Amino acid sequence: MTKSRASILPGIGTIPSPASSAAFTPDQYAAFAAMEGGHFWFEARTRLVLWALARHFPGARSFFDVGCGTGFMLRAVRAAHPSMALAGSEVGAAALAFARTNVPDAHFFVADARALPLRRTYDVAGAFDVLEHIDDDAGALGAMRDAIAPGGGLLVTVPQHMWMWSPADDMAKHVRRYSRRDLLARVTGAGFDVLQVTSFVSLLLPLMAGMRLLSRVGRVTPDSERQYPRAVHAAFGAALGVERAAIRAGVSWPAGGSLFVAARRR
Repeated sequence: MTKSRASILPGIGTIPSPASSAAFTPDQYAAFAAMEGGHFWFEARTRLVLWALARHFPGARSFFDVGCGTGFMLRAVRAAHPSMALAGSEVGAAALAFARTNVPDAHFFVADARALPLRRTYDVAGAFDVLEHIDDDAGALGAMRDAIAPGGGLLVTVPQHMWMWSPADDMAKHVRRYSRRDLLARVTGAGFDVLQVTSFVSLLLPLMAGMRLLSRVGRVTPDSERQYPRAVHAAFGAALGVERAAIRAGVSWPAGGSLFVAARRR
């Protein structure tokens, strides 16, 4: 973890990428960009990732966000680590216009997560609600391992519990939701040693499960999960703040709407 910010940026330009069902339309990315800031779930996930990045990889000088979307996470990393070299990839170019606006000094390129054209380049790589979109998630984790410098880190979030599957997962183009056992098997099988694993959105799981059940029977729509009043976002955010405090104290929540893993490349 000794490379300078200038030297870490690979001059690889734009890489052709095979078509993928995980790519969203420009209008969908515009909707994401409008929704992320102030949404309790995006804010909670971002704060957990920022804490884990500082906790597990304090010497990291470069960070690569695989499937970076609109650049929401990268913008938060930039604010917390002004001198860190940042990069992001997406399967299509539509999201990168938003990402470049959010983080103008980051390096962005189009690439399939299963075939990243990088070798031992970044100190830490992240995939935040990306793997569930990819049929060959093991291949994507292997490509991420190759992109990480020896001894570097991996941060991953995924949706948890297949019993939570609902029309919201279909709308989000998910291939699967994960059990803890399945995700840990894939991460370790790709050549990583796990440093931390925990569920999150745990305190809200009963409410989330109820919403998903109602969604299955047509009583609510998937969009209902995104259209809470500001006061509800604040209340939910406070609950997830309690969760993060417990995680910082060493608690590994056993169940939740999402699952987080921090790992180190062997």
